[in-house]
Amino acid sequence: MKDCNQCGKCCIKYGDGALSATKEEIDLWELFNPEIFKFVKNNDIWFDPDSGAKLKKCPFLEMASKTKPLDPNIYTCSIYLDRPEDCRHYPSLIAEMVRDECEMIEIIDLENPKQAQVKLDLLMKDSRPSSAS
Repeated sequence: MKDCNQCGKCCIKYGDGALSATKEEIDLWELFNPEIFKFVKNNDIWFDPDSGAKLKKCPFLEMASKTKPLDPNIYTCSIYLDRPEDCRHYPSLIAEMVRDECEMIEIIDLENPKQAQVKLDLLMKDSRPSSAS
């Protein structure tokens, strides 16, 4: 499994309404991160604070500046330390990564998905519980 290259596929795919935040996260944003909380509406995330319209992408996904025009797009999360639990838990399964065309997957991972899952769980141990739990 390769290291994440920040292609942004996961954030782009799920940032348009497929994510949710817990009530606890929303409460903490309201108290300590009003710049995040302003994008919450009725305990649902990523709404335009002015119009109230549901956003088509996460407002905190940012594309890094390129040094060369042909360089690949690199994405960052401006609320990385305060991102929703849904974001912290992704990716959770090898099958999910394959479905989403995650660029971390290598041929060897496809040939031995159980071993790849163990490797993924180890990589993600600081973000989420193991898939085996």
